[in-house]
Amino acid sequence: MKRLPRPVMSRLGIKLFLIILIVNVAISGLVFLAVSRSLDQGFIDYLETTQANRAQTLAEGLGDEWARRGDWQWLRDSRRSWHRLVRQQLWPGEGPPPEGIDRQLGDPEDFVLHDPEGLPVIGLSPRQRRDGDEPAELRWLPIISDGQHVGMLGYRPPEQLMARMDHIFLARQQRNLSIIVGSLVLASLLLAGGLSWWLGRRTRGMALATRRLTEGDYSIRLAEHGRDELSRLSHDFNVLAATLEANRTARQRWVSDIAHELRTPLAILRGEIEAMQDGIRAMNESNLASLSQEVGQLERLVADLRLLAQSDAGALEVSLAPIDLSESLNGRLESARGWLAESGIALETSIPPPIPIRGDPQRLRQLWDNLLDNTQAYTDAPGHLRVRLERVGGRARVIWEDTSPGVPETGLAHLTERLYRVEGSRNRRSGGSGLGLSIATALVKAHEGDMTPSHSPLGGLCWVIEFPLHPEEAT
Repeated sequence: MKRLPRPVMSRLGIKLFLIILIVNVAISGLVFLAVSRSLDQGFIDYLETTQANRAQTLAEGLGDEWARRGDWQWLRDSRRSWHRLVRQQLWPGEGPPPEGIDRQLGDPEDFVLHDPEGLPVIGLSPRQRRDGDEPAELRWLPIISDGQHVGMLGYRPPEQLMARMDHIFLARQQRNLSIIVGSLVLASLLLAGGLSWWLGRRTRGMALATRRLTEGDYSIRLAEHGRDELSRLSHDFNVLAATLEANRTARQRWVSDIAHELRTPLAILRGEIEAMQDGIRAMNESNLASLSQEVGQLERLVADLRLLAQSDAGALEVSLAPIDLSESLNGRLESARGWLAESGIALETSIPPPIPIRGDPQRLRQLWDNLLDNTQAYTDAPGHLRVRLERVGGRARVIWEDTSPGVPETGLAHLTERLYRVEGSRNRRSGGSGLGLSIATALVKAHEGDMTPSHSPLGGLCWVIEFPLHPEEAT
């Protein structure tokens, strides 16, 4: 049994590598875009909530400052006081304000204060005016002190803060996401390479083995590893190769056996004809009958071969119609009882009528004839043949048993092989042509039945033949 060499990466492996890599890169890109968009929207929502909360806290603190001071003049006089007030309200405590996004959200320059008359107290910073950073829209909160409206606090909406925030938060998150996506792409590259190499190696091995098989090398086998689909495919390939190898061997033996079967009667015919031509034997009725017997043997052999060829091609002519199996079997056995007795074989039957099936009367008679011929050829006198017919579920079962000699255990599986003889010789007198049981099996299969050999309790061979009952009878 030959094993294939380890193949290199195949074209299929390269295609799989590219497909897996492209798919993973595309998925990673879509994930990157989806997460980035989600971060953008989520970040805006976060800014909206945080800035609104901080503005509300600052408005309450400004209300308290109005109650304590009574006006906003102190803020008009010192912008530094405004910065200090905002930081005290938003980050109470003595420590410095936090760094990063929290500090950017609490930038005093993002808030505007107006007095009750709507006049600016704290407007845009000089830097904002110099840079032309005029907010298109402000969101306002009233400042209430002891139930009195004392001013309005405006703050910039999150959309206007994005220009500054995205450099702090989004850029950082997208950078981390880029690292993650890059790692996924690298992992996909390694996974695609490993998977495509592994799968390509196995498929290339199968392709090479299949090519060798088509070239007639049936000894080739694939290694079977694991329990996945490819391993089962390798197992099926090995079974196919073994079957083809066995079929080739059987075909070679079949041709050799046919040649042997034809050579024997032809040699006899040639010898007798030459003897008559040389005047050694007279051309009388007796010698011509001997020639006719050999010709008849050849005709039967050719007819048997033709029947088996038709069976193999699915062209065996069988006309199935409702028939009583009991009548067919019992009629043939009773007609054979006499010559079985002359051969020293007693017949015992148990055939309850009626048991209807769909069958061909002529083919069934041919089946019984082949079984009877086999029993007569292989049963020693005095012998015994017992045939029973019974119903088992929706099937009719024929049990055909005879006495010794029996068949070795190793020979049971080969009984229906063509030209097989248990005694292993080519003696046509003791073993016939070796086609009878093969023909019997073909006839049973033509009736959608099964034929199974086993050891008989009588000491010989037991055949169990089952036919499906007629549909109306089965139901």
